[in-house]
Amino acid sequence: MKGSLMFEVIFLGILQGLTEFLPISSSAHQRIAGVFFSNAQDPGARFTAITQIGTELAVLIFFRHDIKRIIVAWLRQTFMRASLPSDEKLQARMGWLIIVGSVPIVILGYLGKDIIANDLRSLWLIASVMIIFGIILGLADHYGKKDRGLSDLNTAHGILYGLAQALALVPGVSRSGATIAMGRFLGYSREAALRYSFLLALPAVFGSGLYELKGAVDNSAGVQIFSLTQTFIATCIAFVVGYTVIAWLLKFVQTNSFMPFIFYRVLLGSTLLVLLATGVINP
Repeated sequence: MKGSLMFEVIFLGILQGLTEFLPISSSAHQRIAGVFFSNAQDPGARFTAITQIGTELAVLIFFRHDIKRIIVAWLRQTFMRASLPSDEKLQARMGWLIIVGSVPIVILGYLGKDIIANDLRSLWLIASVMIIFGIILGLADHYGKKDRGLSDLNTAHGILYGLAQALALVPGVSRSGATIAMGRFLGYSREAALRYSFLLALPAVFGSGLYELKGAVDNSAGVQIFSLTQTFIATCIAFVVGYTVIAWLLKFVQTNSFMPFIFYRVLLGSTLLVLLATGVINP
């Protein structure tokens, strides 16, 4: 059993790293994977939130120079009241937009944490959402304009991005998928929408992950079926795999659409609905 459990930990770590940044929902994949484990248990919202710390650390390191410029410019403008050149003003504004865009998911995530952990993890819901939001992303990617860059971001768009990100509290929506879809509807290029999606996720994911980590530490039983050590291993694996996926995905979207991920979402969601309807798996 211990060997089987460690295999599941390693598999979930790899799965988290592979799916966090692709618009296919890492939380949905974690939930689906649990059905096929030897104990057929849901890894849980807490385990998912903690392992996401690993993938967000990958974002922090990959975009470290951009993040440093944003923080420095924001601090200089906000606390030092410094007169900034135009390029630093853009960086400072990006800092404010990340803060503004993080507000919706922080409020909704805190108020609805019990519902998220217990009532939104039905496979019926996940399967349906995978299909619906896959189609929404496909429409946004196909019909959205492609001429706006990150310098065109404004407060209204930051709020809309934030509301889109908050939808990812429902497993199956996908944080990156929702924010990319919103960006494409607003006319941003694929790369610009993706980059802002990466940066916007940092406060919310770290906040959620650290909050759940505190809860796991306070609970000596660990993270549901996994111990703290096993969760740490999965988080480290997610970090390594996630870093690789970031580099690949940024190159991929320069010359490709999101259509492969849309087909995958619809196929996976449809397959789940068939398996649920025929009683092969339990919702």
